[in-house]
Amino acid sequence: MKLFMLALFILVISYYAYPWPFTLATLLFSLLLNFLLNYWLVPGGFAWRNYTYYHRNPNKLHGPFSWPFLGFLPQMGSCAHRKLAKIASSLGSTRLMTISLGATQVIISSHPDTAKEILWSASFSSRPLKESTKLLMFERAIGFAPYGSYWRNLRRIATNHMFSPRRISCFESLRQLIADKMIGEVVKEMNESGFIEIRGLLRQGSLSNILESVFGSSLGLEGERLGLMVKEGYELIGEFNWSDYFPLDFWGTKRRCYKLGAQVNEVVGEIMKKRRREGELVNMKNDFLSVLLSLAKEDQLKDEDMVAILWEMVFRGTDTIAILVEWILARTILHQDVQEKAQEEIDTCVGQNRNVQDSDIQNLPYLQAIVKEVLRLHPPGPLLSWARLAMHDTYIDKCFIPAGTTAMVNMWAITHDPTIWEDSWAFKPERFINKEDFSIMGSDLRLAPFGSGRRVCPGRVLGLATVHLWLARLLQRFKWLPNKPVDLSECLKLSLEMKKPLACRALNRSSI
Repeated sequence: MKLFMLALFILVISYYAYPWPFTLATLLFSLLLNFLLNYWLVPGGFAWRNYTYYHRNPNKLHGPFSWPFLGFLPQMGSCAHRKLAKIASSLGSTRLMTISLGATQVIISSHPDTAKEILWSASFSSRPLKESTKLLMFERAIGFAPYGSYWRNLRRIATNHMFSPRRISCFESLRQLIADKMIGEVVKEMNESGFIEIRGLLRQGSLSNILESVFGSSLGLEGERLGLMVKEGYELIGEFNWSDYFPLDFWGTKRRCYKLGAQVNEVVGEIMKKRRREGELVNMKNDFLSVLLSLAKEDQLKDEDMVAILWEMVFRGTDTIAILVEWILARTILHQDVQEKAQEEIDTCVGQNRNVQDSDIQNLPYLQAIVKEVLRLHPPGPLLSWARLAMHDTYIDKCFIPAGTTAMVNMWAITHDPTIWEDSWAFKPERFINKEDFSIMGSDLRLAPFGSGRRVCPGRVLGLATVHLWLARLLQRFKWLPNKPVDLSECLKLSLEMKKPLACRALNRSSI
């Protein structure tokens, strides 16, 4: 209002002192200045303009200035987590910072206290579902369904049936079989090329693992088609989509998501029909599809809901494990002393005459520490996968948060904060030794790579079991060396992955 009165005063003075053309120019300039100062130079950006005016209190939220209408969207690229961490630190707003994504109000926590407050709050139990994600993930899967009775029923089914300790144990033979196949492929690639780009092998292993877990087989041509669909889906919602914030779809993202969603319904729906035709054979299988089809009558789901759940498991379970194991191998190649120490531990506990088993992992604390340290330095979901939606007006850190606000946790900023982690940029697995009480399952927000609170990842135990076993088997069999200098540059898509695939050499330890 003060700015508007100033503009009006300038206009009145100009009217008496200058001819009308200059008066008109002055009016336009004053209006433009008023617009810029009110809608551009607003802490947090354009979307927070009304908040800034109506909530003038000591606990007012703070954030960077940004572009009118666009907000922080131009900066939401592959290094958004780093940019936001730097800005929050410079503004002294690590506990809570505001930004605008178009007209969307967003708060970002870069501190474990406010992160826990958000993720454990009943007010933030839902997710903000963008149009492209809705078209591709159907809004009926565990990770994307709105909070309510349907979502609670899904979580109960997942906890009691799909990810129970007994079922995870049942899948050990599958994990071992795929580890054997990967080791065979490593030997073959080394014999043929003298080096290996490990990402492709890990992704194929992860795809086979998840297809066998979900459907009971690799599905042949249908499995290959699902693998291609997963790859396309990652390209569609892994990149930042402007069409999620504006009605214009210049790149055809929504159209492609709709088309891919139709293909998912067709392929997964046909797999379900084939399984039903097998009749009583369903009860003889341990895969997730059989679990859903054999649920008691009161728990049974609609076909479209089962399609969404099964597709989400394939989609989210294919790349996450492969990306993490690639990061771990990159770090152990760069830090040969760490690799040698892990191999010495495996040799002492297991030896080289038998393969590492799931039951051995608890006796390999240094191997577990390596996994924790890589999750700290390279959290798979550093920012975007943590989004929550304020279902009603609430308070976080004594700051008023209006309903409809999107909340994000910058886990990368937390795990690199020198006030939380000593020597935070250094790779030191030893920091987790003799700290068995340090949990990465969501209770301690200093390191919660799988989320926390109501929306914590239900498959985190199964995922960790797979990573630990595959890593132990690969380190037990091979000495890993660089084929060319290791590049640790990051690329944030759906997960935080290595920008350049890891090219390395794997030498059979028994022949060294």
